[in-house]
Amino acid sequence: MLIICAPDSFKESMTASEAARSMERGIARALPGAQVIRLPMADGGEGTCVTLAEALGGTLLDVKCTDALGRPSLGRIGVIEDQKTAVIEVAAACGIEKVEPSLRDPAIASTRGVGDLIRAALDHEVETIIVGLGGSATNDAGTGMLSALGARFLDRDGNELCDGGAALSSLTSIDLTGFDQRFAAVRFRIACDVNNPLLGADGASAVFGPQKGADSETVATLDLALRRWADVVEPLVGRQVRDVPGAGAAGGLGAAFLAFGRSTLESGSELMMDAVGLNAHLSDADVVFTGEGSLDSQTASGKVPSQIAKRASSFGVPTVAFAGRVDDVVEENPPPGIQAVIPIIRGVSDLPTALREGSSNLEKAVMTTCQLLQLAKMLKEY
Repeated sequence: MLIICAPDSFKESMTASEAARSMERGIARALPGAQVIRLPMADGGEGTCVTLAEALGGTLLDVKCTDALGRPSLGRIGVIEDQKTAVIEVAAACGIEKVEPSLRDPAIASTRGVGDLIRAALDHEVETIIVGLGGSATNDAGTGMLSALGARFLDRDGNELCDGGAALSSLTSIDLTGFDQRFAAVRFRIACDVNNPLLGADGASAVFGPQKGADSETVATLDLALRRWADVVEPLVGRQVRDVPGAGAAGGLGAAFLAFGRSTLESGSELMMDAVGLNAHLSDADVVFTGEGSLDSQTASGKVPSQIAKRASSFGVPTVAFAGRVDDVVEENPPPGIQAVIPIIRGVSDLPTALREGSSNLEKAVMTTCQLLQLAKMLKEY
């Protein structure tokens, strides 16, 4: 029997790689003769860099950068030398989880740290950079990122703008004479799982601004500022980006990559599955084990377990999903392609204990599932 272990991370409990190893141990306990392929997954958010770099045999490198408030921080890039590819994630630089809730303010938050990570990747002479676009605290349409790479965003008096999305309301011109030309030469594959445009009721400010600390007045200010950004940028680059699905991702970072780079926006889950060669393994697989911390009403909307199941079902391979928390609706009606949903909690437990024991609980849940698979085989033969 060939089993593919392709989980996402179990947030605050296990990384995707740790979860895959827990699954492998559970399989070994019940089906010691089974062949196991570990393919840890991510969707572009936190953990994408580490997961993808490890899956492709890359090297992880620490990089000095700044967080969304300009404070010194330490990010990380993954470099896959034989593919001339680097992997970065926005969350490692300007991630919302790096900013205390009381200090979150998308009007002043900056993506400069993302530029620091990109420059480090470019120094390795890569040809492709994969960018995980989830989890930002920013709404500056990538102006901080581009400034870190040498671009200058100016007001009508020629003064450089302050960092943050609100300052863009004064944007008049952009000076690219010192801009790092390698940015335009490299290929960017952007892991993006939202379809929001840059502006309006479905745009970056209105939809994601409140999650980052913006009140209704700030949302209106930021939307107008991004409109000003688009009015200045689009004539400069000779392309319209404001209405492209995904342009509003990460506070307009999607629009920045589309405007200034050779970029494609891709589903994070799809990008990950293709990068690790999932299809090649599915052709011989008997079953896929996937999972994440919570399976709920959002699972079917592009999250890793549902995307894995969709891909596996196209090969006629069944999928079993494991989770720390399982919504009743999902348990009774799993997303298409998922044959069974298995909660891993083994008894009454508080959250800290459940998170701490996640690896052990997942291992045991997988072991029990494999015992049932063995039983089903025996019954079929009987």
